[in-house]
Amino acid sequence: MQVDKNLLEKYNIPVPRYTSYPPANHFTDDFKESEFKDLLVTSNTEEPHNIAFYIHIPFCAQICHYCGCNAIKMKRADEVKTYITALKKEIEMLVSEVDKGRKISQIHYGGGTPNAIKAHYLKEINDILFSHFQLIESPEIAIECNPAHLSYSYLDELFDAGFNRFSFGIQDFDECVLQDVNRRPSALPVGDLVKYVKAKNIKFAVNLDFIYGLPGQSVESFCESIQQAIEIKPDRLVTFSYAHVPWFKEHQKILDEKGLPSADDKLEMFLAAYDMLLKAGYISIGLDHYALPEDELCQALDKHQLHRNFQGYCTKRTTGQVYAVGVSSISQLSGGYVQNTKDIKPYIEAIEKGEFPVEKGILVSDEQKLIRMVINELMCNKYIQWQTIADEFAIGVDEVKKKVAYDENLLNQFKEDLLIEFSKDELSITELGTMFIRNIVASFDPALSGSKKRYSNSL
Repeated sequence: MQVDKNLLEKYNIPVPRYTSYPPANHFTDDFKESEFKDLLVTSNTEEPHNIAFYIHIPFCAQICHYCGCNAIKMKRADEVKTYITALKKEIEMLVSEVDKGRKISQIHYGGGTPNAIKAHYLKEINDILFSHFQLIESPEIAIECNPAHLSYSYLDELFDAGFNRFSFGIQDFDECVLQDVNRRPSALPVGDLVKYVKAKNIKFAVNLDFIYGLPGQSVESFCESIQQAIEIKPDRLVTFSYAHVPWFKEHQKILDEKGLPSADDKLEMFLAAYDMLLKAGYISIGLDHYALPEDELCQALDKHQLHRNFQGYCTKRTTGQVYAVGVSSISQLSGGYVQNTKDIKPYIEAIEKGEFPVEKGILVSDEQKLIRMVINELMCNKYIQWQTIADEFAIGVDEVKKKVAYDENLLNQFKEDLLIEFSKDELSITELGTMFIRNIVASFDPALSGSKKRYSNSL
C-alpha cells in the first residue's frame, strides 16, 4: 500500500484508541462500589447476554521497558498464592450477582505474564468459572503467554486447564531488539511451540503478537521478523503500534535514551508488514489484526459481525459483557465500565473485607451507548448503516446523526483523501482509510472536541 506523506502529516495527531467508549481516561475516581453492584444486577437483563471474563495476572519475571500494562516484578511464591486466593474470592463475590442461566462465551487471561505463575493456579480459576456457568459451543478460552517462560509440559497443563487459544507475545524475533527493551527471547523455537499446540488439537488456535516502533528496529529487521512469522503460519497475527506514553508509564523514558524509530520508519514498518501479510494470504482485520481466511474473524468480517474490547478483536458470537477480576482489570458492562484498584495490597484488603476493589468507573448514558455502537461498528467492521443504528435505539436517522455530531464537510474531506465512501444512508472505510481509522472514528465523538485528555498519536 502506498500512502501520501501529506496524509500522514495531516492525520498523525493524538486520538483515543477506542477500546472502550467513553475511553478509559474518562473514568472518574468517585465511582462507588454500590454503583458497581447495581451494574452487575442490571447487566443480567442487558445485551450481550453472554458472559466474558477477563482475568488479570500482574506478575512478570522482569518488566519490559515498552510495557504499558499494569505489571509487577514477581518476587515471592507466597505473594502469588495470596493474590490468587483473593482473586478466586473476588470471582465468587462477582458470580453471586450474575444469572447462572447465562453462558460463558469468552475467558481471557492477560497481564503481566499469566504463564509466569504455576499453571495449577490457572486451572483452579477456570474450574471455578466452569462450575458456575455453562459454556456456549466453541467458546474462546484464551491466555497471553510470554514464550520465554513456556515449556511443552507447561502447555500440557494449559490444555488440561481448558485453554484453546494461545497468544504468544513475540514482539520481535531480533534478540538485539529484545535485549534493548529488557525482554528475553523464546525458550523454545516458536515454530515448534505452534506445531505442538496444533498437534494437540487442530481446532486450537495460536496468535503471534508483534510490536513495531521499538528501539533498534528498522524496516528491514521488522520485515525479517514478519517473514519468520509467515513461515510459522499462526492462525492470527497482530502488529501493535508501540504507544509511547512516558507521562503515564515512567519506565518508558528508558526507550527515549536508546532512541526510537522515526515516524516515517515506523509507518514503513506497518506498511511493509501489511503488504507481506496480505501477499501471504492473511486478511486484514480492523486496526492491527490479521487472520487466515478460514479463521472465524474473517468469516465475521464478511458478515459485519466483528466486535472489539480491551482484549482485542473477537466475533459477536463470542462477545459477552466483560466481568473482570484482578488488579486494574476493567469490567465492560452494557451500562458502564468499572476498574479495580491498581495496587495489590489495597486490592487484597478490600477482598478480605468482602468489598469489591473499585477504584474508578463511569456509567454510560443512552446517548453514549449510541455513540459507542457507531464507534464499535466502524472500528470493527469498517461499515455503518445509519438506519440500523436508528432502529436499535428507536429514533430517527437524523437524530442519530445529531447525537454523533455528523459533519458532512468533514466527511467530504475524508472522502477527498480516499479514506471513506459515504452516502446519506451508509458509510464505509476504504483500505487506505484503515490506516487512519482512529481519526475517522474520532469525528463521531462529540466529547473529543475541546478535550484536554492526552492520547498517543494515531500512527
